[in-house]
This record gives sequence, structure tokens and C-alpha cells, in this order.
Amino acid sequence: MRWLDKFGEAFSRSVAHKASRRSMLRTVGKMMVGSAFVLPVLPVARAAGGGGGGHPSLDLDSVSEEELNSCDYWRHCAVDGFLCSCCGGTTTTCPPGSTPSPISWIGTCHNPHDGKDYLISYHDCCGKTACGRCQCNTQTRERPGYEFFLHNDVNWCMANENSTFHCTTSVLVGLAKN
Repeated sequence: MRWLDKFGEAFSRSVAHKASRRSMLRTVGKMMVGSAFVLPVLPVARAAGGGGGGHPSLDLDSVSEEELNSCDYWRHCAVDGFLCSCCGGTTTTCPPGSTPSPISWIGTCHNPHDGKDYLISYHDCCGKTACGRCQCNTQTRERPGYEFFLHNDVNWCMANENSTFHCTTSVLVGLAKN
């Protein structure tokens, strides 16, 4: 073990003779900045409560089925497809036998009840033939096709094993910040 002590002392003295405090700080700084790009960045849930936080105007229980199945319902401001609430699912879940696409498009919809804008994630449900009921083609704040993630005329089922489109859900993501 004595050899380890001698080696450690010789190494420390060698570094002390060749390096200054500034160069050590520079090296440590480089390692910290470099590690920020290498280490994974953890996601942060920014929407308190996950989706609406119990806000009364966002509570789906207080909305009639007729309103949920209407293209004029505020959450459906950027839907292009059949509403899942008419096809055996709900506004936020796919019908049995279909699977949600892992990719989606985002819309910002205005809720007339509270006067606020909300981010809505539109997920296509895939794997079954097209539903054919409650077709909506709303394009509020839609962007051209070169802004792919804001464009609703894309087959978002292309990422699924079965790319057949069935219907679309409207999931509330959170409050839009101005």
C-alpha cells in the first residue's frame, strides 16, 4: 500500500507544478458543461393536476353528450377527422380495438366559458376502418404543411403497426401561456 501513497503523492505534485488554479477551474467548467449535453434531461410536468386541475369549466361531466359530439365544441377547434366520442370511445380515449398514435398535432383552443386558451393534443386512433360518424374538419390556427406538427391533414397513424385511421381524440394538455 505504500506504493499507492507514493504514486498519489507524485501524481499530485506533478499536477500542482504543471497546472494553475485557473486551468483547473476551466477544466472542471468544461466537464460540467459537457456533461449537461451527455446526461439525459428529465421531463417536467408543467400542467398542475395533469389536465385541467379540476377546473369546473373543463369538467367533462358537466358537458352534454350532444355538445361533446359537435364539431362546434371548443376542444374540437383543430380536429380533422371523426370524433371518437361518436365511435365508441370518449373525447380523451380511443374506442376498443383501436390504438392511439404515439405522435399527434397540437391546437390552441379558446374556451368561451372561462375566456382562456388551452393546449389540446389531437391523437388519431388507429387500427380499425374509418368510423364515418361525426366528421369534423376545423382548421382554426392550422399552419401550412411545412410546419408538420401543426398541420392536421397528415395521416398520424403512420407510426403505428396498423396505419388505418379510425377517429380522433382531443386531450387537454394545459393552459396556453401568452
